[in-house]
Amino acid sequence: MTDFTTLIQHWYRRSKRELPWRLTNDPYKIWISEVILQQTRVEQGLNYYEKFTFHYPDVKSLANAPEDEVLNLWQGLGYYSRARNMHYSAKMVVNQFGGVFPKTYKEVRSLKGVGDYTAAAITSIAYNLPHAVVDGNVYRVLSRYLMIETPIDTTQGKKEFDLIAANFLDQHNPSDHNQAMMELGALICTPNKPLCEECPLSLTCLAKSQHKQLEFPKKSKKTKVIERALTYLVFFDGKNTLINKRTGKDIWEGLYDFPQYQNELNEPLEIENFRKYSPKSIKSDGKFTHILSHQRLTATFWVVEVDHLKPEENQVLVLLKNMEDFPLPQLLIRYIQQSSLFE
Repeated sequence: MTDFTTLIQHWYRRSKRELPWRLTNDPYKIWISEVILQQTRVEQGLNYYEKFTFHYPDVKSLANAPEDEVLNLWQGLGYYSRARNMHYSAKMVVNQFGGVFPKTYKEVRSLKGVGDYTAAAITSIAYNLPHAVVDGNVYRVLSRYLMIETPIDTTQGKKEFDLIAANFLDQHNPSDHNQAMMELGALICTPNKPLCEECPLSLTCLAKSQHKQLEFPKKSKKTKVIERALTYLVFFDGKNTLINKRTGKDIWEGLYDFPQYQNELNEPLEIENFRKYSPKSIKSDGKFTHILSHQRLTATFWVVEVDHLKPEENQVLVLLKNMEDFPLPQLLIRYIQQSSLFE
C-alpha cells in the first residue's frame, strides 16, 4: 500500500493540472467544483466554475439567488437537477448550519445531491479527513491494477471497491491521495486508450501485465435507452412567442420550453387542429435529436404564425430576442441557434 500511494502522489505533484479549485481549501468552492464536474469534462466545467464563483462568491449569495437565475447560469451543462440541488443545499447551509459550510462527512453527506463520493471529496480535500473517494476514475484504476472481476454496477461491487479504496487510502494525506487517484484515471488510466507507459503503477498493474486493460472495469448490464418523440409548437405573432416552465419529475424540471402538441405526429400538422389560435400558417422548422443518459429524444419544431398571442395558464409571452434570458434545455438552444426565426 505504501508504494502505491507514494508513487501516485509523487506522480500527482509532478503532473497534475493547475486548476482553480486546487488553489483553495474553501469547502464551498470545492463543493461547487465537484457538483459541476459530475457528468462534465474539466475543460467544459472550468468556465462554469468561474462563472458560478464570480456570481456567487460564498454560500449565502448562492442561497439568496433566484432559482431561474441559477438555472440560467447553468444553461448548457445538462443534468439540471445538479443545479437545483446545489441551490437547495446552499439554503440548507444558511438555515441549518448558520451559513458555515459543514465540517464533518455526515453533515456534508446530508446536503441534497451530495452522495458518498462528493462528501468524501469535499471533506478530504478541504479538511484532510480520511475518507476515500470512489468515482469512475477510481473504479478504473483499482479494477485494472488488481484485475477485479466484480462488476462495478452491482451492490457487491460498490461495497468491494469502497473497502479496497479505503484500505489503499493514505491516512496521513488523504487530500493528495484522493486527488491523485482521480487525476490518474482522468489523464493516464483512461477508458479506451490508457497511457500505460506513462503510468506510475505500470510495473505492478496486473491488467497491464496480461494486456487486459480494456477488459476492466467489469459491468453487469447496459442501460436501456428509451426512444421519445416531442412535437413543439413555436407560436409567433411577429415579435413574440410563448414558453412554459416545466414542472413535475420529468426531464428538464424548472427549465422553459415551447408548448408541446400532445399527439406525437410525424405527419405535417393541419391548420384545422389549431383553429382556436386562428393560425395564418404552419410550417416545419426542423427536427433535432438529443441524447440524455437514459433517453434519446427526437424533437420536431413547427412555427405557428398568428396575429395575436394570448398566454394560457403557466405560459409566458416573451420577445424572441429575450429568449436567452430564460433557462432553456440544450436541445432548444440548438434549435434557436439554427432557426431563421430567431435571427
